[in-house]
Amino acid sequence: MRRKTRVVDVSLTARQRRAGGRAARSRVPRSSHAEWRAPAGRPDPVAVLEEQARTRVDELLPIRYARMIVSPFAFYRGAAAIMAGDLAATPTSGAAVQLCGDAHLANFGTFDSPERDLVFDVNDFDETLPGPWEWDVKRLAASVCVAGRERELKRRQIAAAVTGTVRAYREAINGFAVEGNLAVWYSHVDVAGLVESIRRQGIDVGRLGQLERGLDRARRNTGLHALGKLTETVDGTIRFISQPPLLVPADELLSPEDRDEARASLEGLLRRYGASLGDDRRRLFESYRFVSMARKVVGVGSVGMRAWVVLLVGRDQHDPLLLQCKEAVASVLEPYAGPSAYTDHGRRVVEGQRLMQAASDIFLGWNAVPGRGTADERDYYVRQLVDGKGGVDVDVLTARGLAAYGRLCGWTLARAHARSGDRIAIAGYLGRSESFDHAVAAFAERYADQNERDHRALVEAVSVGRVPAAPAPA
Repeated sequence: MRRKTRVVDVSLTARQRRAGGRAARSRVPRSSHAEWRAPAGRPDPVAVLEEQARTRVDELLPIRYARMIVSPFAFYRGAAAIMAGDLAATPTSGAAVQLCGDAHLANFGTFDSPERDLVFDVNDFDETLPGPWEWDVKRLAASVCVAGRERELKRRQIAAAVTGTVRAYREAINGFAVEGNLAVWYSHVDVAGLVESIRRQGIDVGRLGQLERGLDRARRNTGLHALGKLTETVDGTIRFISQPPLLVPADELLSPEDRDEARASLEGLLRRYGASLGDDRRRLFESYRFVSMARKVVGVGSVGMRAWVVLLVGRDQHDPLLLQCKEAVASVLEPYAGPSAYTDHGRRVVEGQRLMQAASDIFLGWNAVPGRGTADERDYYVRQLVDGKGGVDVDVLTARGLAAYGRLCGWTLARAHARSGDRIAIAGYLGRSESFDHAVAAFAERYADQNERDHRALVEAVSVGRVPAAPAPA
């Protein structure tokens, strides 16, 4: 079920919308966004993570904590729930957009569009929800600061990268504010054109050759390529390999007497998922045959969530379709931004992704898996496991590279927000000055300090045995 929401008042003229955004400056000065101080009674960050863990797979939690304690940036990737509560206490101008909810540097990347062109966009929507646009901007900006510190860049270099990221967002919103609705909707980052533009301008993004090699890897990241890494053929039958705990075939997780029931449940799951696709894409999906399924550990913050990979084949085993079926729970933003308009969290993720991305996976859909009782029912969303997916390795970026990548992410986030929110009102609020840019850069530096304190708290919790941490076998 969906409740109606509207974030743009179409009864107002563009001039009125811009004036409304400008008027918000008197209520919430742009300089106020520099504020960050942990409030009295701020929840223990480790307790927030422990609360999340209550609904996750127990045996996988040590992997999550082990990945998060590696560095402050790794911790930041898994700390969306912690920062959601912190952002709720910060100033907002009143305009809402469809939020990514976890807009850090590592959640942007490449994938193939339906036209098979490699595009760059936001690529993680587990926490998507309508809410204040400032929350995404501040999470992105703080991630640039955290990443810069991890690269041991100079303070002025980090400040320049953060300010440039926010400036790119502001300037992009101003640009989108004067464009027509369809022009905004169709705007996107074409990767081939981006690389050519970088080369033509002679811009040093820090190891351009390395960037191009990464893009080549993304282009080769197809279902057939992944098939050779994730599966094996035994007695003429293709199946997922067993690499516990990171990749475990479903048969190994079930007793023999449960396998028939599980197979029937899976067939029902796939039918319900197919119903979430358009007729044309459902017809394509139904032309594939189910072969195998396995549990696969993914990401940092997502570790412990139930995530499955499903192998189907079309014409033959050289025509694979690899799908990821990932558990969806309530967004970490819901306690602060309100409940989702969708009662099915798989659909929440899918609809948010479709709204924010310029081009989405043709197999993007959702389903709910009924359990023996209400508490056992789980929501899932489904997408292709590999389809040109790739990303920039933040760990190798130079100062110039981090600044350039931050600007790219800032523009991309602005484009995503412009599709769903009142870009004209937001532009009116931001204006042409750098006031907001510098304010958020100051926030990012202060929040990076907070993130380091929270990271140390988790390291301490692991050291005293409060939470378990054990890296997965290589």
